[in-house]
Amino acid sequence: MDMNTLLPIIVQVIMGIIGGQAVGAALKTAAVGQLTKILGGALGGVGGAAILGSLLGGGTIDPAAAAAATSGLGSALNVQNILGGAGGGAILTAIIGAVMNATKKSA
Repeated sequence: MDMNTLLPIIVQVIMGIIGGQAVGAALKTAAVGQLTKILGGALGGVGGAAILGSLLGGGTIDPAAAAAATSGLGSALNVQNILGGAGGGAILTAIIGAVMNATKKSA
């Protein structure tokens, strides 16, 4: 696996963890552990970026512009990876917190 494939996933995981931590700090009622926030954020980050990427669509891309954009860190730091990662991590962590909170109350 080369860095052009791995770097976007790393950005998605990091942004997902940041989103999960933000939701965990904002929602004090959902008592979610640190490991849950990290794992939920990381998985949600990758999933959210994939969903956002499919919603934005591909469209037609100039091959020369695509080659220039896909070299190095610039290809990993795009809207899909940053917003999709943070949003997906936040959403999945909030869902996990709500489910854990609901099961705790019913038990």
